[in-house]
Amino acid sequence: MRINSRLEQAFADSIRVKQEFLAAQGEAVLVAARLLAQTLKDGGKILLFGNGGSAADAQHLAAEFVNRFRVERPPLAAIALTTDTSILTSIANDYDFREVFAKQVRALGRAGDVALGISTSGSSANVVTALQAARELGLKTMALSGGDGGPVAALADVAVVVPSRSTPRIQEVHITVGHVLCDLVDYLLFPEKVAGEQNP
Repeated sequence: MRINSRLEQAFADSIRVKQEFLAAQGEAVLVAARLLAQTLKDGGKILLFGNGGSAADAQHLAAEFVNRFRVERPPLAAIALTTDTSILTSIANDYDFREVFAKQVRALGRAGDVALGISTSGSSANVVTALQAARELGLKTMALSGGDGGPVAALADVAVVVPSRSTPRIQEVHITVGHVLCDLVDYLLFPEKVAGEQNP
């Protein structure tokens, strides 16, 4: 395969997976947006976590909520559980890496919050453990997953699953979904600000 064909194939695959995802999971994204908006409106917060690229997505989305996405509006309560190296390494060293997010959920989570776990495989052990802890504490649970969803999706009140086995394609959809969720939450909470947006 020539390099330009490889380039074109990558974009074609990404577009195809996004189209398949929208057809299969568009309604789940709307449900997720409504849950996040209601949680924030009621004074709750969003706890986000994942590994590797999913950790980066958790941090990225927390920043969009706390700072802003596209419109000027008040900061929204979101915390990425992937950023404090002292907490992460002490838990992994003293206990087990499977506990690095769960212990933070137990420390920071309250009933009425949302725990949002991100896992391309749907089987990340520390994401599973954190979602289990969240359910025990009465948090609402949400998952961004891939493939058949795996145990991560099974533990979620709202599961958004990318129907693909390709990690890069799943990650591309996850960050698109993240941006769409930010936009829809702003639309639900601050409709007058979104209506006045210059470049929708």
